[in-house]
Amino acid sequence: MSETRVLLDLVQKQLDEFCADRKTEFEAISPDLVPVVDYTRSLLGGGKRFRALFCYWAWAAALETADQVQAEEQRSRSANAMVGICASLEMFHAAALVHDDLLDQSDTRRGAPSIHRRFEQLHKDSGWVGSPERFGVAGSVLVGDLMLGWSSEIFGQALLDSPALAVEAAARNEFSKMRVEVMAGQYLDVLEENAATTRPVEEAVGRANRVMLYKTAKYSIEAPLLIGAAFAGAGPATLRGLTAFGIPLGMAFQLRDDILGVFGDPAVTGKPAGDDLREGKRTVLVALTRASLTSSSGQVFDELLAQRDLSNEQIVFLQQTIVGSGALAKTERMIEELADESLSALELLQLDSYAKSQLQDLAEKVINRAS
Repeated sequence: MSETRVLLDLVQKQLDEFCADRKTEFEAISPDLVPVVDYTRSLLGGGKRFRALFCYWAWAAALETADQVQAEEQRSRSANAMVGICASLEMFHAAALVHDDLLDQSDTRRGAPSIHRRFEQLHKDSGWVGSPERFGVAGSVLVGDLMLGWSSEIFGQALLDSPALAVEAAARNEFSKMRVEVMAGQYLDVLEENAATTRPVEEAVGRANRVMLYKTAKYSIEAPLLIGAAFAGAGPATLRGLTAFGIPLGMAFQLRDDILGVFGDPAVTGKPAGDDLREGKRTVLVALTRASLTSSSGQVFDELLAQRDLSNEQIVFLQQTIVGSGALAKTERMIEELADESLSALELLQLDSYAKSQLQDLAEKVINRAS
């Protein structure tokens, strides 16, 4: 069995065991709390685990080049700790998805109902009074908050096996930065959806790039790389090199996500076709389209994006507009350029060769993914 497969199995095992323990605790408070943990565990059972994998292989890649070579016992403890760190990243990511789906009013996630929709359905099936929608909002906010707390709990527990206090502090600092940056990016994303039409069109691409950097690129790729490398005791030069590798890759990752959010196959993505358009997402793809349109065409484009009940015909119209504007082709070129920049930066890094090859394979999967 490959090292990657072993890691992913261990991460899933830790998440399952953590949820089982929390379920026992919650059941002791009240059986009514069981759905909270069941919905969490269900969401944690899917995903591509990119964050866990980038974290692990950055740790493995940097371990041999760290300033202080760890003793064998410390390495074994560090390897066990890495499973917990990777599990905490997956818990954090799932928490962000819960809140993101609520903010976007997304119906599905990973081919299943989103968390707020599950709570809505629970309300309806139970015949309770009040609004199912408000119950769904409340339930998903609380589950997302719980998962954020649980992520920190798992991370803190893993750091008990840190090989040195300096290593623990460095990893904790990167984890803290990640949490702040993704929330900042999330707010900027929501703001742009609401404020874009009141701001200069010529600045739209720049604003979308800033959202992409903080909401996705840093927390999806750069932060896991830096957390893993910091836990290996990597020096400043290695961390800078991983940032040079991770940021353009994270940008390419989100640009690919933007394309899939408009043109992706629902059977593969687990999301409805054109979902980003229904949610009014002001992505780089949309910003490039908007910048190319005339004033009158742009007004129609903006009005449609502001709706939340687009028909299939309107979705097709917006898709055709994006293609016709050249924005899709330009976004694909941007992905290629960012991918080249990222892989060139990785090539320059002095890292363990095998782990470095794993990082390259991961990068190529990120760039060429279909979901």
